[in-house]
Amino acid sequence: MSSTLPFRSALRRTALAQVRHVTPVTVRAAPPLVARVYAEMERDFGVLAPPLALHAPAPELLAASWLTLREALVADGLADRAVKEAAASAVSLANTCPYCVTVHTATVNSLTRGRDAEAIAQDHFDAVADPNLRAIATWARDSAVRDTAAPLTPPFTSVQAPELIGVAVVFHYLNRMVNVFLPDAPMPDNVPRSSLPMVARVLGTLMRRASRRAIAPGTSADLLPDAELPSDLAWAAGNPAVAAAFARAARAVDEARDEAVPGSVADLLPRVLKSWDGRPPGLGRGWLDEAVAELPPADRPAGRLALLVAVASWRIDADTLADFVAPAFGSSGSSGGSGSSGRSDKALIQLTSWAAFSAARHIGAWIPRTGGLG
Repeated sequence: MSSTLPFRSALRRTALAQVRHVTPVTVRAAPPLVARVYAEMERDFGVLAPPLALHAPAPELLAASWLTLREALVADGLADRAVKEAAASAVSLANTCPYCVTVHTATVNSLTRGRDAEAIAQDHFDAVADPNLRAIATWARDSAVRDTAAPLTPPFTSVQAPELIGVAVVFHYLNRMVNVFLPDAPMPDNVPRSSLPMVARVLGTLMRRASRRAIAPGTSADLLPDAELPSDLAWAAGNPAVAAAFARAARAVDEARDEAVPGSVADLLPRVLKSWDGRPPGLGRGWLDEAVAELPPADRPAGRLALLVAVASWRIDADTLADFVAPAFGSSGSSGGSGSSGRSDKALIQLTSWAAFSAARHIGAWIPRTGGLG
């Protein structure tokens, strides 16, 4: 046991060093809920994953992100782990999230033989030899757009739908958070990019080892209070563990919205998403300026950030974040701790998490639920 501690500590430091724009919460400084999630993550997922750890300034949202990922992707279920990892990789391609593509194609590679993971990473799905992986990857990528999702016949059984749609929704969420708070590759900025293949192999190996353990579904549900499943998450209803995870996560995200998101922005984003088909907006930011023009001036930085997180997360820059974090006197909604020193890390995570989850659940609602295999 003692020989593994330095390696584990080094992995933790490397993971937390990747987090940008908020101060990461270390294992030693973690409050009880964060400490429990970190421990479960290392046990069941194999690593302290930066896409989840970045949420730690808002502990309930950390728990929500872990709970949904665990029950959809990690816990033992009716869909094969390699298939779910292929779906995660394909969704990440659709969302222009190279970080998640690298991590999850590395896991596909560690779980399967041949060059299928490389073909998925390069968006060459026709070259994927395994017909099941090819069908799942194509479904996951194409379902990111409303009018290509509707004609799709899901390449899985109806009882597998909660897990696989859950994976898609989780990664539509996580990709957006990663694009805001993490670099393009799963390593700190000061590590040479030539090390990426080695890093990917290590991550894939650790996650494969964790996946070989029996991971019972539902055992982490008590991380968050019980909640009713919202109607737009009805695709999860056929799997009690997945349904409980997403219901509890949705409640946590709604509470974050109420605490940190200005009311005008909380009204605007759902209206924009209602007519959004999953495609990125056009070049430039004219669409963004037009959309936030109706907001009170003090709420426009929050509105810009929320809309970009939802529909074009890879376009977010430091100025967009700084405009939101800066002092916002006179805002018409809650500032989540704003004051002379600006908005807190918690408020930044709360707003971005709400925007990302809003987009993810919107996409999930248009994905056909009925499996084409019965």
